[in-house]
Order: sequence, then structure tokens, then C-alpha cells
Amino acid sequence: MNGWKVAFLLLIALIITTVVVFVIWITSPSEKTIIPEPQAASEGNVLTVKTTKKDFEGIANSYIREAINIQPMPVVLSVEEQILLTTEMTMFSFTLPVIMKFDPVVEPDGNLRLVQTDVEVGQLPVEPKYVLNLLKDSVELPKWMIVRPEEEDVYIDISRIPMKSNVKVKAKEFNLEKDEITLEILVPTN
Repeated sequence: MNGWKVAFLLLIALIITTVVVFVIWITSPSEKTIIPEPQAASEGNVLTVKTTKKDFEGIANSYIREAINIQPMPVVLSVEEQILLTTEMTMFSFTLPVIMKFDPVVEPDGNLRLVQTDVEVGQLPVEPKYVLNLLKDSVELPKWMIVRPEEEDVYIDISRIPMKSNVKVKAKEFNLEKDEITLEILVPTN
């Protein structure tokens, strides 16, 4: 057999193997993600703050940028009618924009659960949990952003976001239609 034919067949086999391994990796179930217990609130004075989507977006991206120390950020949070996480995925030397859409749910403990409603990966139809699995495995997110592919959500553990002066923050309300976001800030008395 000709050497070129052998090289061509080896190249085809390598490409097929790469595609198969990538598909198996992206579709394999991830390990169950455990959400840590919320940190107990200490005594202090409570301050209720109402903010807008734009202000919350700026604050959230500042904390994400500070937590991961990377310029530019691999994930950008934006708040519109829904909360959007935007990133890019490189697949076979093509860069595809990834937009994940979430509905915010305020948990009883004051943390925030972002329930995924839709995902856009360029023009490709992709299952949301596969994109979350890829996000969890490939992007270094802050420890307080917990990606849970099986539940198709991202848990924002607000109680674990490092704040100055031991201030603790809780989410109280996320009404994106009315552009009202209410946060409760506990300022310790000691």
C-alpha cells in the first residue's frame, strides 16, 4: 500500500477518534455536586438595598473578576429579562459563542439559584446539561458559583462571597420585569 494512503487513513482514524472521545466526554454524566451549608449569620444591623439590573450586573461581574483574577473574564454575567452567562467555546479550531439563559430563584437561605431555561451555542442544538457540564469542567469559576449540570442550574452561594469587614449579603427579591433587585446586608456589630 502507498505511504500516502496509510497516512491518509491514519489521519481519518485520528479525526474520528477525537470526535468520538469529545462526544463521550461532553455527554458523560458529571459527579453529583454538593451545595455546602450556608454560613450562619452573626448578630448585626440589617440594611436593605434595592438595586437595578444594570447595577447588579456590574457588581456581580466585579466579584467574578476579582475571584478568578483573569483578564478578560471567561464568563460574563448580564441581566436582561433573564440572567445570561456568556462565554466562548473552541471546538476544532472554531470559536463558538455560548449564551446560557437562566431564571433567578431566591432560596429561603438568601442564596440564588439560576435555573437554566435555554442555551445557544452558535447555531448548534445542544442539550443544556451538556453545556453546563462543559462549563463546569473547562472554566475556572469562583468557589461560590456552583455549576450543577444534572439539576440544570447554577447555584450562587452569596453567603460565601468574600466581603470586606465580615459583611454578609442575602438576596431577598429578584423581580427582573420591574427592574427591582432587593438585597439584605448584615453589618456585624462587633
